[in-house]
Amino acid sequence: MSAPSADSRPSDGAPFTFEALVQAWLDCRRTKRNSASALAFEQNVERNLVDLHTRLLAGTYTPGRSICFVVTRPKPREVWAADFADRIVHHLLYNHVAPRFHAGFIAASCACIPGRGTLYAAQRLAHDVRSVTQNWSRPAWYLKCDLSNFFVAIDKRVLSEQLAVRITEPWWLALARVVLFHDPRTAVDVRSPASLMRQVAPHKSLFNAPDHTGLPIGNLSSQFFANVYLDALDQFAKHQISARRYVRYVDDFILLHESPQWLNAAHKRIDAFLPERLHAHLNPRKTILQRIDRGIDFVGHVIKPWQHTTRPRTVRTALRRIETMPAADVFSAGNSYLGLMRQVGNSHQDQVVIARALLKRGHAVDGGLTKIFRNRSQEANP
Repeated sequence: MSAPSADSRPSDGAPFTFEALVQAWLDCRRTKRNSASALAFEQNVERNLVDLHTRLLAGTYTPGRSICFVVTRPKPREVWAADFADRIVHHLLYNHVAPRFHAGFIAASCACIPGRGTLYAAQRLAHDVRSVTQNWSRPAWYLKCDLSNFFVAIDKRVLSEQLAVRITEPWWLALARVVLFHDPRTAVDVRSPASLMRQVAPHKSLFNAPDHTGLPIGNLSSQFFANVYLDALDQFAKHQISARRYVRYVDDFILLHESPQWLNAAHKRIDAFLPERLHAHLNPRKTILQRIDRGIDFVGHVIKPWQHTTRPRTVRTALRRIETMPAADVFSAGNSYLGLMRQVGNSHQDQVVIARALLKRGHAVDGGLTKIFRNRSQEANP
C-alpha cells in the first residue's frame, strides 16, 4: 500500500485527509517542538505520520504513555503531558470539531477559543463594569465564583453526551470518546519526586479520582472539553437566569448587577443547577459577593474605579523569577512579562519595575518599555 500524500482528499468515506493530519502535526510542533517526545517523533516524522494515519483509519489507534509532573506556582498541582503522537491526534480532533462548538458558545465564554484569552476576558469584564455602573456613576455589585476541583471533578459521562449533540459523524465521535475516556494513569511516567507529588492535595490529584471523572491538566483536548462541559452553565446563566453581564474564563465566572439580592438569588439557582446538570459544585471558599468599586480581581487583572491594573501578585512573581532565573531565559521571559504589563492601561509603574529588574540582569530595554534586547555575552557565560 502506498503512503498517503499530504494533499490527498477523503475518498471512500475516509473521515479525514492526510493533509489534515500533517496540519495537526504542524500545529502541535509549534509549541512542543523541543520536548523529548517531539524530538523522538520527528527523527522519522514521515514514517510516524503514515503509521499514525494508518492506525487512525484502521481503528487500532490507542493513546500512549503520559508524563506527569508537579508545578508549584501559584499552588502545587499535577500537569499531564500526553505523548507527542497523541497530541497530534488531539489537534486533529480539535481542528475538525472545535469550530462548530465555538459557533454555539456565548461571546462571554473565554479560554482555549481563538481571540478569547485573558486579555479578551478582562476587557469584556471592564466593558460590562462600565456599563452596569454607568461609568462609575452609580453603585453595583459583582458575584465571583469558581468550581471545586474543576478538572479532577469533570464527569466524563456527562461530557460524552454533550459531545454527541454536535459531533454527529460516528468516526469523529468515536475518536472524541477514545480521547475523553482514556485513563492516563494506566501508563504514566511520573517525573517529579515523591516529596513534591505529596504537596498536591489528595482531592486535587487525578490519581485519586473515580474512573469516570477527571481530565488531565495540560492537554489541548482537556481545555477544549472543559469549555464544552461548561457551555451548559453559560447557557443557563444567559437564558435561564437572564444574566446580562456575565463572563467566564475556564471555571472562574463573574456576574454583575445593580442589586445584591438579585445576585444572591442567581447564586442559589447556579448552586442548584451545577450538581443536577453537570454533577459539579461551587467552591464556597472562593465565592465573593461585594461592591464593584472595591475592585475585581480576575484573570490576572484588577479592575477598580477608573483603573485597570495588573494583579500585584503577578508583578511580585515576575520580579522574583527575573531575579533568579538562568541568564539564558531572561530574554524570552522579560519580553513576555513586559507584554503582559502593557495589556492594561494603568500598569506603567509595573512596566517600570519590571524594566529595572531586567536592566539589573544586564539587558537593555527600549524607551517605550515594550521589549528588551538580547545580552549575548551574558547568555554565552551564564
